[in-house]
Amino acid sequence: MNYQELANPGVFNQPIYVPGKSLQTVAHEYGLSINSIDKLASNENPFGASPFAYHSMKKALEGIQLYPDSDCTALKQEISKIFDLGSDQIIVGNGSNEIIELLGHVFLRPGTEVVLGSYSFIVYRLVANLFGATVIDVPMDDFKHDLGAMLEAITENTRIVFVASPNNPTGLANSKAEINEFVKHMPEHVILCFDEAYAEYQVSAPNLVPFIGRGKKIICLRTFSKIYGLGGIRLGYGYGNSNLISLLNRVRQPFNVNTIAQAGGIGALKDNSFIEYCRKKNEVGRKVLVDGLSLMGIEVYGGSANFVFAKIGDGQKVFQSLQSEGLIIRPLNNYGLPEFIRITIGTAEQNQRLLSLIQAYR
Repeated sequence: MNYQELANPGVFNQPIYVPGKSLQTVAHEYGLSINSIDKLASNENPFGASPFAYHSMKKALEGIQLYPDSDCTALKQEISKIFDLGSDQIIVGNGSNEIIELLGHVFLRPGTEVVLGSYSFIVYRLVANLFGATVIDVPMDDFKHDLGAMLEAITENTRIVFVASPNNPTGLANSKAEINEFVKHMPEHVILCFDEAYAEYQVSAPNLVPFIGRGKKIICLRTFSKIYGLGGIRLGYGYGNSNLISLLNRVRQPFNVNTIAQAGGIGALKDNSFIEYCRKKNEVGRKVLVDGLSLMGIEVYGGSANFVFAKIGDGQKVFQSLQSEGLIIRPLNNYGLPEFIRITIGTAEQNQRLLSLIQAYR
């Protein structure tokens, strides 16, 4: 028998996540120097990582011969201070993606349903498919979640509803009032996975901790890959009711978060000045891109995250044209949005280069 005959049947129907192209790949394909390429495709922080995080990670190398703290004790203590929660209400993952998969291990199986927005982060769909759950797609209202329609889509078989605010890849956020109203009417048998990957870019993000305290079934996800600039170490966390976190820990692999990542997270959380600097620079860059693209007659959504979402025509052709010039953006064909692109807000120089290349393309 060959490997295909031995594999689980569901493997053949499982979609594969397609990441943005790496600097190395583009440099090789187009014969470019890596230093000449700007990557504005994956919503990484163009200003690098927190100096505090760098220092903490370098210090952690001194004990690299030892296994990491499997419970992420020190990091969870720092996170708990932010939300005034107990450490038993926090789970740390190899990126927040791992926690999404842990939710699948615990709550999803054939016969269960997942409710999500039609243009929401593709990993929600991948995890639902992985565990044989049925995906209920809810059309999005002007590229943000239609929370009323999502409530109506819930059935007795629904186990998880995924809501990201701001949403990826469209960047638009629901208001605090909309989110609070949704949570108030959420049925008791449903878990809300509220993805806050870009919350730090908002001046005032929604706070669902009071709802968690009142017994609503919610897990909130955050990541160190965006404003903290630590995408390369794969670190994220979730917070919710301690009973929910306990179930997730039952299916979590031991030592899932390495020593360097834990140290980087602790350092990053203490570097408030870096976060404020990145937030302010991001707002300036957002205005530059929105104004510049709008002047070209391009329909652009500025959103509330660290990227903009634009209707450009043939997104794949624009992507290929810019890539050949050493600038990487994100086409959105795999989201069912072939006319759109997603552009990470970069440095001042990167933003101006992006606008110049798109002007030349048009």
